[in-house]
Amino acid sequence: MSDMYTPDWVKDTVFYQIFPDRFAKSKRVRKAAGLESWESPPTVHGYKGGDLLGVLEKLDYLQELGVNALYFNPIFQSASNHRYHTHDYYRVDPMLGGDEALRELIDACHARGMKVVLDGVFNHASRGFFQFNDILENGPHSAYLDWFYIRDFPLNAYGGSGGLGYDAWWGLPALPKFNTNTPVVRDYLWEVATYWLEFGIDGWRLDVPNEIQDDEFWREFRRRCREVNPECYIVGEIWDDASRWLQGDQFDAVMNYPFGRAILGFAGASRLNIDEIKRCGYQYIPPLDAKSFAEEVEKMLTRQRQEVIDVQLNLLGSHDTPRVLTLISEDEKALRLALLFQMTFPGAPCIYYGDELGLSGAHDPENRQAMPWQQPEAWNESLLEYTKLLVKLRNEHASLRRGSFSTLYADKGIYAYARELEGESFIGIINVSYKPAKLDFGLEPSESLHGEYRDVLNGLSASVKGDRIKGHDLPARAGVLFKRM
Repeated sequence: MSDMYTPDWVKDTVFYQIFPDRFAKSKRVRKAAGLESWESPPTVHGYKGGDLLGVLEKLDYLQELGVNALYFNPIFQSASNHRYHTHDYYRVDPMLGGDEALRELIDACHARGMKVVLDGVFNHASRGFFQFNDILENGPHSAYLDWFYIRDFPLNAYGGSGGLGYDAWWGLPALPKFNTNTPVVRDYLWEVATYWLEFGIDGWRLDVPNEIQDDEFWREFRRRCREVNPECYIVGEIWDDASRWLQGDQFDAVMNYPFGRAILGFAGASRLNIDEIKRCGYQYIPPLDAKSFAEEVEKMLTRQRQEVIDVQLNLLGSHDTPRVLTLISEDEKALRLALLFQMTFPGAPCIYYGDELGLSGAHDPENRQAMPWQQPEAWNESLLEYTKLLVKLRNEHASLRRGSFSTLYADKGIYAYARELEGESFIGIINVSYKPAKLDFGLEPSESLHGEYRDVLNGLSASVKGDRIKGHDLPARAGVLFKRM
């Protein structure tokens, strides 16, 4: 088999992203004394004390939601609540329960048919990383000068006048950048990747991989990972066009922020929170009418090979954006429209923890609040049930995961599309207009779609004959998902 394939299991997967410090904590993990209370607003540097065994104890909740893969923000030992400042790549943070907790969690997930993907931060380490700490201690006499880009002494590892003396991610002194031109550094990072795959994880989400400007580094990364687990998933954090990394020799997929940008720009066009959007990685989300949205969909479906499209990580928000409801000014109807499209579009949907409950929050740290397990008043039960229904439908119908996708109609605030596989047909219709719309319009001609349909969300009916669809009026600001009877 060529190494250019993508892992087949991802096509049938709904991911759930977990920020470990904030999802759930177990009494089985010993805690430090200086934790913030779970219910208090999150802060930039404070810890809540979430851990991996807490996640394990919530697997029933996650399975009831319908997700079958977990993507974790970094879990290795670090002096930060987000753990992107890695101290030791070979040790799960003791505050999260250590290696033993990860072992128990992976085994429990695999027993339930769930996958586990970890965040790999290989562009930079931290001030506490041993080799960099050695440089801080020994200056120009350190044995590890070639592990980083050292420019001058003394190093100003906590900032100050005169510059840092070394290269750091976005100039942040806490994050010295690895020198991946050094052979021992390359081998170290590749060995970290294979070590945890051998431990049992199912893939890597790669943090800022575009900042390692070396395609051969990532080609070898892929080769080594595939040798350990031929079905491992390698997904990069690239915010815009990622074609360079998706030729079959580097990543399987990327975090599909262009997908989020498109559907939020369409469903939430009049409600976009421009100030918050500018502050986050999205930077911009242009309002889109139906025709412009259809053009963006076409770009997503033609820019990459089909095997890439089928495993793209399709998300609305993440730890690097405000909560999706905040991005669209608390417009729940826009969120429901976006969720409908997310769960019925090619690729693997990814839910950021708590979004299914309708959590709000501006940029870091407000978007990284603790999961409100003991605060039922914070749960939007209706939104939770709607999310469960969409995930259930995706899991039950292969056509919504693996079927062909085609745009049928795009005009006057309405976008209609079809998913088809082996005789099973769905037609999804999104009406972003603030007025009901008559369901009577022409479609791209397709004999395979002819027949009577029933909406699996609201019970409405429709029929497709010739090149027209007719049926009940479409409610304002709502979506339907018709299944052929």
